[in-house]
Amino acid sequence: MNYIKRTIDNVLQAWANSYNRKPLLLRGARQVGKTSAVRNLGKRFENYVEIDLNERTDLHYLFDSRFTPQQICDNISVITGISVIPGKTLLLLDEIQSCPDAINKLRYFYEKYPEQHIIATGSLLEFALEDLPSFGVGRVESVYMYPFSFNEFTNATGNVQLSSAIEAASIDKPLHDVVHAKANELLRLFLAIGGMPEVVATYVNTQSLFECQKVLSTLVDSYKDDFVKYRRRINSSLIADAWLSVAEQGQGKFIYSRVNGELRTEVIKRAVETLVLAGLVLPVVHTSGNGLPLGAEVNRKYTRMIMLDTGIAQKMLGLNVVDYISSEDTKAINRGALAEQFVGQEIIKNASPYSKPSLYCWHREEKDGNAEIDYLIERDGRVLPIEVKAGTTGSMQSLRYFMKAKKLSLGVRTSLENFSKYDNIEVVPLYAWGNYIRGKNHTL
Repeated sequence: MNYIKRTIDNVLQAWANSYNRKPLLLRGARQVGKTSAVRNLGKRFENYVEIDLNERTDLHYLFDSRFTPQQICDNISVITGISVIPGKTLLLLDEIQSCPDAINKLRYFYEKYPEQHIIATGSLLEFALEDLPSFGVGRVESVYMYPFSFNEFTNATGNVQLSSAIEAASIDKPLHDVVHAKANELLRLFLAIGGMPEVVATYVNTQSLFECQKVLSTLVDSYKDDFVKYRRRINSSLIADAWLSVAEQGQGKFIYSRVNGELRTEVIKRAVETLVLAGLVLPVVHTSGNGLPLGAEVNRKYTRMIMLDTGIAQKMLGLNVVDYISSEDTKAINRGALAEQFVGQEIIKNASPYSKPSLYCWHREEKDGNAEIDYLIERDGRVLPIEVKAGTTGSMQSLRYFMKAKKLSLGVRTSLENFSKYDNIEVVPLYAWGNYIRGKNHTL
């Protein structure tokens, strides 16, 4: 399949062009397209060399203390028959987690051989880095990668003009009703199949939901097969149960006992934390929301868990994708809380790729009733509360309560509605949410 352009391509090209370049760690869950993105970057170099350190265990010796970075590159040139030349060759060390010495060696490339372009990635990289927390502080740069965002998907499916129209729209200039309907139709499709690169490529090439579902089934199975590799001390079946429970619980506080009522909470937490480390699950943590930074007043006793991808979520739940695409019934989108998950995923995907973003929510539980804000984000030095609605109607009691309690002048509701405004609450369509995160479509 041909490579489909990603936003990360510009980030990688900027790294390649940087004067003060450091060795790059491209980080993210398995199957989000890391290796493909590096290969695409490699086309811009005179030479491209890719070493899979999981397959080439015979090359692990190159990264011990006997060899300098230049000697490593010289040896790789001889072994592969491709010249590794600074400024002309991009070197990828794939599956680097299988060789801890190679991870540690990256810092020396910055110190002794900075002119060489080198990128490292790996499917289980985060687990290796957990044991090497300060391996290359200040000497190795990290970039984080995720599945396709909705904006990327819109462009990938040939809807470039629609993408431009969405980006140009605002509260004062909503989309025409016909264009708005088309955008929501495409959003429903994206919620159904998700943004995993192989699924997106399959849809682009076949236009077949059936083929996309086959790919999603294979992805789910392959992730489950990986669980045994994550942490030897945790039963892989427990990790699988925890993953399914994240998909099933959807909204509200994650209840660990629902995974397995017979096991201690600490054991189940360890399984969920493993999924978070693998990038398959994204935690949304309660914060008081009194001010910035949002992470200063968190309470991890109240944490929601959302999936990395809506397509994977719906596949695990066995939902009928036709309901999402052909039905105007918003109950279809409510199943599995896909709208709420989509918004959290878009916040992550459209944040800066140079640091790992966090997701925050707010919850109040009292005798006279509960109140919940789906997400809190920082916008222009202030706290901005976000309410997610799967349809086009619904009260905003929690949002108004929170804004009054925290003395906030602006809130946001995101839903299937067109751009509009209710007093001091902006309405941003779900399909424009990624643009909003990137600083588009808002009046602040």
